Amino acid sequence: MAEEAVTTLLAGLGRFDRGEEGFALLEVFLEVALPRLGPVVLDPAGLRLPDGMTDDRALVQGLIAEIDAEPPVKGLFRSTEREYDMADPQARWDYVRLAHCSVLATVWGEGRRTTYFEVSDHTSATYWLPESLKVAFFDAIQAKGWAVPVDWLTAVSKLPKPWWRRGV
Repeated sequence: MAEEAVTTLLAGLGRFDRGEEGFALLEVFLEVALPRLGPVVLDPAGLRLPDGMTDDRALVQGLIAEIDAEPPVKGLFRSTEREYDMADPQARWDYVRLAHCSVLATVWGEGRRTTYFEVSDHTSATYWLPESLKVAFFDAIQAKGWAVPVDWLTAVSKLPKPWWRRGV
């Protein structure tokens, strides 16, 4: 099977007028991509509210306080990574807001072979979308009566490098 071209879309909260725009787009993406998703995880250590968050500050601060109050994960080979069930609307809401509070949050494709979305260092966020998923995502955004960010519409998709040339 031939690989699909992939489009990189920058999605840090700083690029939106309000942080809630970024949250809404991520929530739509998770709904659209649900059948193709693998683990949806974040690192709960060092969570902090982003400056761009306005409406849900108190609610999200409560979520962070609950996580901070949990006993730390112990063990040599234990991951601190926290996984969220995207079929559960409350877990999806929590993840969408907490992802942008995290040092590292990732939405994997099936089998962790593909990364669809990642937040890093509390500020950077990026989508890497195969063409078919990008089209479905953009259609879902427009079906809600929202505008797809202009730079996303003009982003050029690229075919992934062959496995033997990756990292070169």
